[in-house]
Amino acid sequence: MGYAGYAPGNKVAEKQSPLQQALQSLPLEKAQEILDLLEKITRNVVRNPGEEKFRRVKLSGAKMAAFIAEAPTMLDVLKEMGWVEEEDCVVLPPSVRLAHEVHVVGIIDTKDHYKKEAENERRRQLRANKTGDADKEQVLKQMELDRKEKDAEGPVEHGSVAKKLGDGPNIMRAGDVGIGKSSGG
Repeated sequence: MGYAGYAPGNKVAEKQSPLQQALQSLPLEKAQEILDLLEKITRNVVRNPGEEKFRRVKLSGAKMAAFIAEAPTMLDVLKEMGWVEEEDCVVLPPSVRLAHEVHVVGIIDTKDHYKKEAENERRRQLRANKTGDADKEQVLKQMELDRKEKDAEGPVEHGSVAKKLGDGPNIMRAGDVGIGKSSGG
């Protein structure tokens, strides 16, 4: 029995924090780009916590407006991190401190999550798009029909086609060299 009564190797699923839940609510298609932008914004704030220019992000900028239009949940992520929406900006109040271990690492972990999800989705698409499935199914059906047809014919009964060996001069049997002869023991 493992630790605390759990079988070895079984992990208990950890409850996700609200930040992790918000980060994983992003659409799969744009998640990597959005997470890259969020990581850049967060790293700037963590490195320069007192710098006002990093604590204010315009939502009307081309890049931010495009991301928010494609993934409105990005605003939820920012709000979960402590950002507050004001007019055409999001502002991080001076009382909010972003921590590298929590926020930046959380974003990096979520990037890994989305990489796995993207790979799984690519595999699902490959399996779904296989064109050989119809051909394979047809071949298997034909093989089954052939098998049933052969079973209906019954077993094959032919005489032996092996020729009987004579006792010619070049024929040597195992018994001639002592193999298979009992010594009487």
